[in-house]
Parts: sequence; structure tokens; C-alpha cells
Amino acid sequence: MRRLGTGIGWRPEIADAVERMPGIDWVEVVAENICPGHLPEPLLRLRERGVTVIPHGVSLGLGGAERPDQDRLTALAARAEALGAPLVTEHIAFVRAGGALTASPHLEAGHLLPVPRTRDALDVLCENVRIAQEALPVPLALENIAALFSWPGEELTEGQFLAELVERTGARLLIDVANLHTNHVNRGEDPAEALAALPLDALAYVHVAGGVERDGVWHDSHAHPVPRPVLDILTGLAARVSPPGVLLERDDDFPGPAELERELEAIRGAVAAGRACPAGRVSRPAPPLTTLPAPAGATTPLSSAGPSSPAGLTTTTTVTAEAAAEAGAVAVPAPAGARQRLGVGQAAVLSALVAGTPVPEGFDRVRLGVQARALAAKRAGVVAKMAPELPVILGDGYREAFLGYARVRPMTGGYRRDALDFAGHLLKVGGPADARARRELRRWWLDRAGPAPRPRGLAARARVLLRRG
Repeated sequence: MRRLGTGIGWRPEIADAVERMPGIDWVEVVAENICPGHLPEPLLRLRERGVTVIPHGVSLGLGGAERPDQDRLTALAARAEALGAPLVTEHIAFVRAGGALTASPHLEAGHLLPVPRTRDALDVLCENVRIAQEALPVPLALENIAALFSWPGEELTEGQFLAELVERTGARLLIDVANLHTNHVNRGEDPAEALAALPLDALAYVHVAGGVERDGVWHDSHAHPVPRPVLDILTGLAARVSPPGVLLERDDDFPGPAELERELEAIRGAVAAGRACPAGRVSRPAPPLTTLPAPAGATTPLSSAGPSSPAGLTTTTTVTAEAAAEAGAVAVPAPAGARQRLGVGQAAVLSALVAGTPVPEGFDRVRLGVQARALAAKRAGVVAKMAPELPVILGDGYREAFLGYARVRPMTGGYRRDALDFAGHLLKVGGPADARARRELRRWWLDRAGPAPRPRGLAARARVLLRRG
């Protein structure tokens, strides 16, 4: 894996600061936020200077029950080619559920949600990853996500799940140490144990970000300074392996350039501290409970349990990411029924989160309630950014009105569609109360809801009437 160095997540709000910032070796850009044929000028100038730019996808939903959407894969591939990227990254998560596979309404989360660490989920994920790899022009790295809740009946630990994913697909890993901290607070998972089980020879790079704790729950906000526990996890990782690259993520409430540079220096210091402790470094940790796909004609996996193995673990042959990729790992179909079983479970969870249906048995109702409120709040915030006219038209009543809408209308498309649906819903129920705001909202909705902008002015309206006549 090529050395990347120290980087920062490129966002339009800090584009000028990033361009002037010393010591930035590379940047990462949210893939869905750029258009290959119209790259932002600041991003083009960085590329001209030789700064590496990596597209980071958020909408594939590789952990979902459905196979990856080919249009989304084509779009991600186009962005990788336009940026001259050495790799692309995505998440081990599901972002939508329902539809034809489960004969239930199609729902969008608008957020990265955790997949169950089960054999069904792993089989489906591995097939989805191989489908994605075949469609992309460069290698794919996958990120562990932060989670507010756990699935009941999980069969693998995080380390075991990721280790087997790497062995079966040859994919690389993007390890987010902030997400390890989030899962420590929210799910009681030990970051050191997770690091010890990860196949760090497959490491592509590392994410570092801040968050905030409220009522005992850690929210991975990307809008707060990086806390000391996250830096300590980064030091622990750097004591085990020299990370090819480390990147600071910030998505909101952006501080000034000086504060961003101080955070980058803290990250460099945490990595240096880990490198100064080579005693803890391992070149290739042996991941427990890993199973290689059986070769053609085989009836059992290449694994064997022996009396000397730790309780509940399986001894296996370890294959590096490079070896798996060179061997041309095949997109082995998931076992019959795995996709449907996974789909039913994910649809039930997502419906409870965004449509108010009962919480499935075995889940923590309080945690799912926290996640549901967080999803609604995120929808309100993103829609306000996508359609900034709406908070202006509705004033202080925007947030309350949107959250009321979100309780009865799950998101079924993207955020732009959500903005239109919200405005249409308000108009349908007779809101807002203020007549002037209602007229402005109706005008806004009419201008955007049709296939073309609504004609303005008397002459334009007259032309429309003549055509109709």
C-alpha cells in the first residue's frame, strides 16, 4: 500500500484553509458530493500540486441485503477516475432496506447503520464487496462504522468479522479509531481487543474524528475536537503497525485554520508516540475464527479446531489482502435465503427507527429510541443545507415542523427528494399558519416539483395558457 502521510477531509467550507495549510499530503472527499465533470476549483488546484485525492463513498450500502446498485457503482468508479485516485473507500453498513426482497416498503436511513455480525450478514457482505470490486477501477477499502445499538444473537466479534471479510475478498481496511471509541462507550467493546484481532496488514489508512457524549451515549458527530481517548487508540494502533495514512475528519461546526492545524499536530504526535513503542508492534496479527472460502468441489471450509485452540475459536490458514486479491477472489453467491433473512431483519429495524413500528424483539428499546431521534435530527439538518430556503421561509418553526413530518413520513429517496416531500406535506395539511409563508412555500415547491422550473412573470404564464389552449 502506498504511503499517504497526514491528510484532512476536504469540505467546501474549509477548502481555502486546506489549500493554504502546510503539511497536508492528501485529502479525502465525499464521493457523492462531487461531479466528475465539474470538480471544484480548489480541489483541482490541490491535484495540480500533486496532493492525492481519495473519494469516500457513503451510499452504496454494501452491508445491505440487496446487491449493490450498478448506477451507484458506475458513479463511484467515474469519480475515482476523474480524481486519479489510488483507491476508493466505503463503509461496512446498510443504509436502506425493504423493497422487493422483503415485500415491504422501501426505506432510506440517510445514515450508516450497523450490520449484524452473523454468518448470513458476512456471506452477503462478501458477495456485495466482490461485486463492487469488479466494477471499480482501483482497489476498495472498507471502513468500520460507529454504532449506537447492537444486534441480538451476533456470532462474531468485530475483529473476527473484519478478518474474515479481508481473507475472503482481499479488500483493504479503513480503520476509524473514533468509531472504535464510539463502540467502546456505546457497546462496551474494548478497543485494544479489537485492534489485536484486526488484520492490520490490510490497513489502507486511518480516520480520526471528534464526537460528544450525551446521557451516556457517544455521538460520532465529526463536529467536535478529537478527544484524548481517540488519540490514545491511535497511539495503540501505531504501536502495532505503521499506518500508511492518517486523516482528520470534520463535517460541521468548523473551527479556524489554527485549530485544525493543532488537531493535525496532535494526530501526528499520537502516531509518533506509537512508533516509539515498537515492543507492541505486530507485523501480522493472527485473526481468530476465520474461514476461507472452500475451493471448487470442496464440501467443508479450510479450517480445523484443535484442543490447543482458545475456547470457541477456530484455527485457520491466514491469507493476506494481497494474496487474496492476486488469487482473484470470486464473488461466491451468498447461501440460499441469506439475503432474504438479512433483509427481513434490516427492514424491521429500519422501520422501527424511521416509521415508528414496534422495536424488534431482542433490541435495546432505549438505544433504538436514541438512534431514531438522531436520524430525524440529521434529516432536519441535512434538508436545511440542501434547501436553505425552507428554514428562511418557515423561520423558527422549521425544525419543529420537520420533526413532526419525519415522525409520519420515512425517507424513501435522497435528501433533495425529502425536502420536496416535506414542503408538499406541509402544504397538504394546511401549513404553515402564516399566509405569507404559505404562499412562499407553495411558490418554492412549484418551482422545484415539476420536470422544469415553473414559468415566472405574466408573459411566461400567458405562453403556458396559449399552449394549453
